[in-house]
Amino acid sequence: MTPEFINVAIADDHKIFRKGVILSLKAYHNIRFILEAENGEELIKGVEKEQPDIVLMDLKMPVKDGIETTKYFNKHFPQIRILILTMFEDERFVGHLMDSGANGYLLKSTEPAEIKQAIMDVMNTGFYLNNFVNRVLIKKNYAGKKFNPNLNSEIVVSEREKEVLSLVCMEYTAQEIAQKMEISARTVEAIKDRLMERFGVKNSVGLVFFAMKNSLID
Repeated sequence: MTPEFINVAIADDHKIFRKGVILSLKAYHNIRFILEAENGEELIKGVEKEQPDIVLMDLKMPVKDGIETTKYFNKHFPQIRILILTMFEDERFVGHLMDSGANGYLLKSTEPAEIKQAIMDVMNTGFYLNNFVNRVLIKKNYAGKKFNPNLNSEIVVSEREKEVLSLVCMEYTAQEIAQKMEISARTVEAIKDRLMERFGVKNSVGLVFFAMKNSLID
């Protein structure tokens, strides 16, 4: 049975994103945000005082990232359920986090209604398995491969890639970027595709989020 109120904590080092999530779920009166944190260490300290039912948590955070924090919660606070909310779309992260104790995995492009549904499902059944997660978990090659993700590995982009990325973040179209850089629009699209594949995102919004998160642009 779902309780009258579901107490939720959120951890993300981007304050504007945290506030946006909280605001977007304000209409659901049975969901109460009782704790905000900028990283896993701050979250753990807060949870020792507050007792949320669910944690919404990013993966890449300073001090203590979401992977370390998920493992810590699984060991020390197993009653608290973890929903990963991240821009990392790499399927290997999904399998690793679910193995480490996460109860669901959402992308930052997720609509508020789905985040609400994930919270409700996790409270009622212990898991939220959307199509993205299901696709990963049923792949035959998942169980046989060991993956130890490193969120702190250096991200290298070339000067041309950085210039394209900067213009994407300034909301220029591929054609406008091509004109500015004096290259073809096809080349711009190829660079964007290469960056999206490398960063594990699926569109220009994902590129912007990733670039901001990792300080790839000035």
